[in-house]
Amino acid sequence: MPDDAAGDTPGGAGNERRFSPQEAALLHDVLRWRRDVRHFRPDPVAPEVLNRLQAAVDLAPSVGNSRPWHFLRLRDPALRARIAAIFEAENTRAADGYDGDTRADYLALKLAGLREAPEHLAVFTDTDPAEGRGLGRQTMPEMLTYSTVTAIHTLWLAARVENLGLGWVSILDPAAVAGALDAPPHWRFTAYLCLGYPRFSDDTPLLHRTGWQQNTRASWSEV
Repeated sequence: MPDDAAGDTPGGAGNERRFSPQEAALLHDVLRWRRDVRHFRPDPVAPEVLNRLQAAVDLAPSVGNSRPWHFLRLRDPALRARIAAIFEAENTRAADGYDGDTRADYLALKLAGLREAPEHLAVFTDTDPAEGRGLGRQTMPEMLTYSTVTAIHTLWLAARVENLGLGWVSILDPAAVAGALDAPPHWRFTAYLCLGYPRFSDDTPLLHRTGWQQNTRASWSEV
C-alpha cells in the first residue's frame, strides 16, 4: 500500500489537478526518451539541479510512508575506484558465463559509465525503518525495496527532464559494495547509479540497437 505524496483527500475533491492532453503527451515523451545511459560527458551537474532532483525523489511513493531509501553521493575518487574494480571483476565473471560469439558480443557492450559520469549515487534500502511503523509490509517486507526502486525511477524521470542521463549499474557484488562503503548492517544495497549529461540522446534502448535484446511488449492479460 504505497503512500502517495499527493494522495486522495477524504470526503471531497480537495485540490484537484486535472492534466491536459498536451501534458499527458509530454509525460509519454519523457518516458520514451528515458534511457539507461552509459556514455557521459564530464560536465559537472550544478548544485541547484541536484537539489531539484532530491526534491523530486521526496515525491516518490513508499509503503506506509516509510521512505526507506538512502542515497549516498560518492565524491571520493578512491571509493569510486573501488566500485569500478568490483564492477570489472563481476563483469569478467559474467563474460565467462557465455561461450563463443555470445561472449564476444557481451564484451563488446558498454555496460557502465563509471569512468566518465560526474555523479555517482549508491542507493540503499533500510530494512527496518522506524518510519511507517510497519504499515503495509508485514506480509511483504520486500515492499521496502520496491519503494526504493520507485524513488530511483522518480529520479530517473526527473533527471531526464533536466536533460541529464542516468545509468543503473547492476553488475556488482552487493556485499562488496556495502563493505566498500561501510554501510550499516540493516541497509540493503539496491542500486548504483551514474548521473550526468549524456554524450548523445536516443529513444531506442542501447541493447536493442546493438542487437542483444529487442524491446518486447508488456504482458497484459485478464483473468
